Amino acid sequence: MTQRDFDDEEDDFPEWADRIKANVAGEVRRRRREMGWSAQDLADRCEQLGHPIPRNVIANMESGRRANLPLVDVMVLAAALETYPVCLIFPVGYVDRTQELPFQDLVPTWNALRRFTGEEDVPMYDAGLLPDFERHASLVRTALAGLEEEEQAGFTARTATGRAQQEEAERKRSEYADRAISAKYSLRYLRLELRGEGAIPPALPPALGDVDLPEAHTDTTLEERP
Repeated sequence: MTQRDFDDEEDDFPEWADRIKANVAGEVRRRRREMGWSAQDLADRCEQLGHPIPRNVIANMESGRRANLPLVDVMVLAAALETYPVCLIFPVGYVDRTQELPFQDLVPTWNALRRFTGEEDVPMYDAGLLPDFERHASLVRTALAGLEEEEQAGFTARTATGRAQQEEAERKRSEYADRAISAKYSLRYLRLELRGEGAIPPALPPALGDVDLPEAHTDTTLEERP
């Protein structure tokens, strides 16, 4: 690599950093105006959230005069403007193309956002426990839906006016109950795996309180729990 090439690449660092700061500044300004707020209104809201960002700092950021942009400021600005931090960094629909890292080509902002949030897989990247937590959320939804449908089918069976209607409702109730139990079993073992990796599983809704077992009753099945 020649000295000239090296210097050219070095110059890309501030260009990339400035591009990201411009994304945030532009979206903060657009969102603020959309809400009918002045820079002082936004500063007041940031202070209410517990992380003051003075009006002049906001004005300097929006005009491009601010030298740095701490992550904590982005988080609080997003909350103040009732949006998500990633939407300030990658303003989909308002910035067509952006740069994810220094030396990289411009890419569609939508693609950059999806890779930033982990929605789009990147080869060789470690997603950590995100897939496990996504599966956990899906199993919780399945289990809760099964319990709700089981209850509705049970009510239909109790209030049925004919034998055929009652039998069909009972069949569905049993099917929904099996679906809920299957999801709860999968949840139980997923949560055990997460704990085995030193992670803290997400909190469970009260309706799924029988998923986790006390350590002294690890061999008890879901059906045996009171």
